Amino acid sequence: MNMKIYKVFGFLYFLLGTLSVGAQTYPSQPIKLIMPFAAGTASENAMRLVLDKLSENLKQPVVLENRPGAGSTLGTDQAAKAVPDGHTLLASYNSSIAPGALLYNKLGYDPLKDFKHIALIGVFPQFMVVRSDHPAKTVQDFLAMVKAKPGVVNYSSAGVGTSGFLAAEMLKQAMKLDMTHVPYKGPAPAMADLLGGRLDMVFTSSAASLVAAGKLRILAVTSEKRLSLYPDVPTLNEVSPKVQAVSWVGISAPAQTPLAITQRLEKEILAILQTPDMRQRLSDPVFGMTLTPMGSERFMEFIQSEMNTWSPVIKAANIVMN
Repeated sequence: MNMKIYKVFGFLYFLLGTLSVGAQTYPSQPIKLIMPFAAGTASENAMRLVLDKLSENLKQPVVLENRPGAGSTLGTDQAAKAVPDGHTLLASYNSSIAPGALLYNKLGYDPLKDFKHIALIGVFPQFMVVRSDHPAKTVQDFLAMVKAKPGVVNYSSAGVGTSGFLAAEMLKQAMKLDMTHVPYKGPAPAMADLLGGRLDMVFTSSAASLVAAGKLRILAVTSEKRLSLYPDVPTLNEVSPKVQAVSWVGISAPAQTPLAITQRLEKEILAILQTPDMRQRLSDPVFGMTLTPMGSERFMEFIQSEMNTWSPVIKAANIVMN
């Protein structure tokens, strides 16, 4: 019994030491941020700008690692199980955090209990895109094509459960459409097949460069209002009311990460996002992002509201993943 008591007190002493000394010396080594998607997304490019400044402020490198798969839940699961010392962080997304608990029967992590969600950075609309030589010139043309050929027209997203996938599900339910979804592990391979003629349409947040190059045409955006960069492109809610969806990205840490460390990260990240230079750079239309800085408390509230939005869509589509 005495030995058990000794072990308990020893463990408590270790935890207290981690909370105090660990926070004071943090970071003591390079920080790794897991990006649960393949390389090439607009959100990754925006995140790299933030990480460069965070590296400078913390005086340690903050390195981004792409770990795609399973609709972004693979990398998220790895982050949840990382050593909670603040040296492994997660680029958290709606696809693996907000609807994750609703999509999966067996998820290796709890998106709320297994993380401390530190800060929201911004939101991204999804672009509904086709090849520039596709016969559908407008979103109305495309929808007419789908209705004329039920189950024949295909489309893709970055994976089942991602914002592009859910935006399409919301549209399908609202307009009673029959389209075939082809999942990929990230936007880059899906875009390659779209350009190669093996897909009819893709929902993506990364379209600006290919649109500018004349290779893609945007049929619609999923934002609430039209974007200043593409004022002639309609929103989906102009075609079907209440069809609106955005992806979002923030920074999170394993749940047991000391509070003093996550609070410092929250303070540093929010300060970076408020600087005029960073606000200007992240507001560049090439990212397609609406800068939406939120601290931990508001970020958690935002995550809960996202769950409330997508729960009926997921239930109506009977999406259950193992």
